[in-house]
Amino acid sequence: MPDVEIGIYPLKPDTASRIPTKATSGSAGWDLQAHLEAAVCLEPGERVLIPTGIALEIPEGYEGQIRPRSGWAHHTGVTLLNSPGTIDSDYRGEIKILLINLGPSPVWIQDGDRIAQLVIAKVPSVRWSLRDKIHPTSRGKGGFGHTGR
Repeated sequence: MPDVEIGIYPLKPDTASRIPTKATSGSAGWDLQAHLEAAVCLEPGERVLIPTGIALEIPEGYEGQIRPRSGWAHHTGVTLLNSPGTIDSDYRGEIKILLINLGPSPVWIQDGDRIAQLVIAKVPSVRWSLRDKIHPTSRGKGGFGHTGR
């Protein structure tokens, strides 16, 4: 039995079959596909917003995290800006993926290409507590690089 049910809405008739899929049973992320009328060439250093043709209904208390596909990033240099991106539970628009080509060569994106992965995560309810003093730790204020390499 699944932990949570996510509504998926195809925005065009040909996206009804584009339900996110997992590559393996142990995969944490669900692959998202490009929904394009024509292929897009992503030049080195260029960024582009690619539609998926679907909208999601994520229940309150959860979020969708959009992450790069590691193999694609390794082989082509294509990755995501604003990664991980967040899909809030109250967002009902089309899921679009912001890609950037950090590689040395142009990359063609075709309709149906797996362009990102979606991880569904629980978002805890939080109560903020204003304090006059912060409790010390052994690390203290040590920031970037403080714990060594």
